[in-house]
Amino acid sequence: MEPVRISLDDYILSGGGANGESYDKKDDPSVMLKLYFPGKIQQPLDEMNLARKVYEAGIPTPEPGEYVVTEDGRYGIRFKRILGKKSYSRATGDEPEKVAQFASEFALMCKQLHSTHIDTTQFENVKDRYFRLLKENPFFTPEQKDKLARFIADTPDEDTAVHGDLQYSNAIFVGDKRYFIDLGDFCWGNHLFDIGMVYLCCYLSDEDFIRETFHMPKSVAMQFWDCFAPVYFGEGIPLKEIEEIVRPYAGLKTLIIERDTKCPMLEFRDALSSIL
Repeated sequence: MEPVRISLDDYILSGGGANGESYDKKDDPSVMLKLYFPGKIQQPLDEMNLARKVYEAGIPTPEPGEYVVTEDGRYGIRFKRILGKKSYSRATGDEPEKVAQFASEFALMCKQLHSTHIDTTQFENVKDRYFRLLKENPFFTPEQKDKLARFIADTPDEDTAVHGDLQYSNAIFVGDKRYFIDLGDFCWGNHLFDIGMVYLCCYLSDEDFIRETFHMPKSVAMQFWDCFAPVYFGEGIPLKEIEEIVRPYAGLKTLIIERDTKCPMLEFRDALSSIL
């Protein structure tokens, strides 16, 4: 993919992060530029290629933009904003009295996502991702790693879509349109690896984290899960039974969190007690 050459004179800096900066187009607020720091060439290209494959697989996600390069040799992505959008976490925080409605809509989106069959040759298997995370983790003992590896291996395979970071902040809506965003960890496999993240964000995370990240008190987040689960799994399954199934997959997310924090996260490991 050849990058489109652009001039930064047409943009204004709007924010920054660990990998680069974001810009708004001066004459068009619907255009946003995500520009990586100097030397990062492959990362935006990989992100663009994955975004294009996800979009072409039929996943409801904003259409990918363009791979670009500036005069000073920095690479990035230019894409169209969805103006007026709101995430399901922000919407719930703003209108907690509608928690059942928002949780139901999000659950139906997730059911559709997890029923979408995809070309498994184009994406990574979620199991392979977790095996790699487990191998790289320095905090579990060899015996614990063996038990976790067996649990992962014994999970039935599915040839359907997995978001990879299924937080209720990563689903947005405007009007009657619904989209998933932040699909950089998109893969395929068993839906429970995704649903574990939903449970972790609603039940296992602490009050301060939920308030800061999802804009609501933990009590409302727990209500979100309590409304989400019956819609996703079906009304006839007791909530306690659902949670027993989902908790170990929520606990596995500690492999991602420990990779990023570089320290053991005991509060999440408790969800792995049925395995360890």
